[in-house]
Amino acid sequence: MTLPDRPSPLTAEPVHVHAGTSALVLDSPHSGTHYPADFDHACPRSALRVAEDTHVQALWGFAPALGATLIHAAFPRSYIDPNRALDEVDETLLAAAWPGPVTPSAKVRLGKGLAWRMLDDGTPIYARRLGVTELQARITQCWQPYHRALDEAVAAARVRRGFVILLNCHSMPAVAQAYATEHPYQAHADVVLGDRDGTTADPRLTRWIEQFLFSRGYTVSVNHPYKGVEIVRRHGRPAERQHAIQIELNKRLYMDENTLETHAGFAPLQAVLRELTEALLRFDAQAIEALPAGH
Repeated sequence: MTLPDRPSPLTAEPVHVHAGTSALVLDSPHSGTHYPADFDHACPRSALRVAEDTHVQALWGFAPALGATLIHAAFPRSYIDPNRALDEVDETLLAAAWPGPVTPSAKVRLGKGLAWRMLDDGTPIYARRLGVTELQARITQCWQPYHRALDEAVAAARVRRGFVILLNCHSMPAVAQAYATEHPYQAHADVVLGDRDGTTADPRLTRWIEQFLFSRGYTVSVNHPYKGVEIVRRHGRPAERQHAIQIELNKRLYMDENTLETHAGFAPLQAVLRELTEALLRFDAQAIEALPAGH
C-alpha cells in the first residue's frame, strides 16, 4: 500500500466522514496525508511523514460496512493537531503573542502542541515562526471542521442508541523517540488503551477490550504511556453512557516504519480489529454496565 508524497492544496473536504447506524464511532485524527501547500516546512517530507498514524484509517476501513461511523482527517497532524485543545499553543513557534489563553501542557513542552514545533527525534519542522493569523486559519479550516464532524457523529449515535462508544484510533512507533512522550526510548506494547485513568469510559469496558485483545495474543497496556488526550477528554462522559477510549496500535504489527509500506501483518491485525468491532456492535448500555468490575 503506497501513499501520496507530494504537496497538495488543502482539500475541499478536510475531514472524511463515513456515517454509520450504530452507537459505535471510530475516529482517526492523525492519519491525514494531504499536505497543504502553505505548510512551508523546512524538514524533509520523508521525516515529516514519520509523524503520521500511517494506514490507521485503512486498518479500520471495514467499519462503516458493519454499521460503525468512521471519521478521519485529510490533513497531517503536524500541520495542526485535532487531538490538542485550542489553548495548547506553543508560543515559542509564533512570531507574535497568541491572543487567547495558553496552556503549556506536557505535549506543548515536547514540541507537539496545536501546531507541532518539532518531530519526535527533535528535528525542527520550521525555519521560521508561524504568524498568528496563519495558525488561526489552520484552526478554522481544519481543526474546527474535524471537531464539528466528530461532535455531530457522537450526537447522532447517542440519539440512535442512547449511548456511545467512541474509539479514538492511533498508531505508535515500536520504540518511543527522545521527544515522543514523557517516557523516551520506551518499547511499546502491541496495543495501548487510554481512558484517562477511568474518567472517559467505564473501566469495565476498557478492561473488556484489554482482555479481548490479550486473548488474541497481543500485549496490552492501559493508560501507559498514553492515557488519551483532547478527543477522549471532550467526549468521554461515562456517567452519561458516553464512553471514549483511545487505542494505539504498534506500527511494527502491520507496517515497515522505514518505508511506510504495509507488510504481511496488516491483514491478520485488521481481522482482529474487525472481530473487536463486531463484538462492540453487539453491546448495549446495559451490557456494558453488567460487565464485572476488574474484568
